[in-house]
Amino acid sequence: MLAIAAIIYQRQSKHEDSVSDQEKLEKILNALLKIERKNPLEGSPRAAIGYGGCLDVLVNATDILKCDTWDWDHVKPSHHDTIRSYLEFQETFVYFFQHGAAAERYISSKEVWHSLTKASQKINSRREGVGGNAPLMSLRFAHEGWQVLLGAMMSPRLVELLHQNISFAGSSTPEDDLHLILEYPLGAKCGPYEAPRANRFIVHSDENNPKVSALTPFGEALRTYNPHLLIVSGLQMMDNFPLQDEEKRGILKSISYQMQSMGPDTQIHFEMASFTEKEFLEDLIKYIIPHADSLGMNEQELPNLFSMLTYGNVSILSSSNPRVATTLDYMRRVFSMLSNSTGRPITRLHVHTLAYQAIVTKKGSSWKNTMPATAKASLTANRHVCGSSNVNLEKARLIMDDSFSTSQVQQERIWFNERKPVSCWEEGNLDFCIAPVLVCTEVHQTVGGGDNISAGGLILQV
Repeated sequence: MLAIAAIIYQRQSKHEDSVSDQEKLEKILNALLKIERKNPLEGSPRAAIGYGGCLDVLVNATDILKCDTWDWDHVKPSHHDTIRSYLEFQETFVYFFQHGAAAERYISSKEVWHSLTKASQKINSRREGVGGNAPLMSLRFAHEGWQVLLGAMMSPRLVELLHQNISFAGSSTPEDDLHLILEYPLGAKCGPYEAPRANRFIVHSDENNPKVSALTPFGEALRTYNPHLLIVSGLQMMDNFPLQDEEKRGILKSISYQMQSMGPDTQIHFEMASFTEKEFLEDLIKYIIPHADSLGMNEQELPNLFSMLTYGNVSILSSSNPRVATTLDYMRRVFSMLSNSTGRPITRLHVHTLAYQAIVTKKGSSWKNTMPATAKASLTANRHVCGSSNVNLEKARLIMDDSFSTSQVQQERIWFNERKPVSCWEEGNLDFCIAPVLVCTEVHQTVGGGDNISAGGLILQV
């Protein structure tokens, strides 16, 4: 009888925990939605977004790679800045896959590139769509009611797929650059390795995007557009691309002049990405970042920028699910190092991770609605990854802890309140906000997540 009673109690306890968890998620969602609606968009603001565009081809990584056929005596996790052989491709993929870390790499070997694109054509689940940081961010802004000027090089086929609120200010090409998006879910297996979270590995062999071919027509259109917000993105296409350093530097200088030509009423945001070329990242810090008011990045890109600013070297791989305190300490240090710029001192920093969103703004700056923006970024993360405008709590979970330290040094703790899920506080001349993400458990896509999340956060702050 005691054994039966114990089993019944155990089942009841599990049921009560399940109900309790569901109620908690409902409270969090309702509170986030209420905060998101607190400051609706006013008027029809204008954003100008560059540079580049492509055709995204999405496939399931394990379907196309067939890891069980690999020679695992020779394939070992290893990082390569540029992929020159199929073995280097395998090693680089596994290197990031085992950590569930997003990465993007240029394939210099046309033989490897053609073999992968040919294999992708045989995958039944293959999907195609508009790709590239600038087009994806443009689509998010347009869907939210903004008017957008897009600077990209795209085929007429892709231009036709753009939202009616988007004005195309680029050059036409008969054939788009193609990006192969190798998506994988939590728990996916490749040989002896298992993915600790859903993510993607992106490969490309671009011809147009690394040369920022849309720079001139976009600049001409900018002269009369007078945007409220200028976004610079897609510069990772130049990373490890076979251009001379001086040629890359010349392109960055032209973009820098474009940024500096904006009046004080135009806010400027730079969207970070996966950079591994030390000299190129140094040039970004010299020519681009000093002229941006705002930076957006993920949990891999923040430590990389910090490492370059502090030690002068590149950080290839970091935790795919960092503690809040770790992220906040990085953000403080980066903010401090960039706030004394002679161009546009940094006044906003947005870091998006799987578990939470973090936005820091400087008091007295023109950025507004930080709490609603953080809530919107959180909701956008679920909506995009699940592929639905509505958040389905049956396909969501919370992985953020019940409390977090604001720093690894001071150890001040903030306890999570599901009725007030966005935690905001002041530190000197900075305002901080943290929001939990209702993590999507049935992933539709991870690619474009950062672009949509960053755009979601910016939409309410300008």
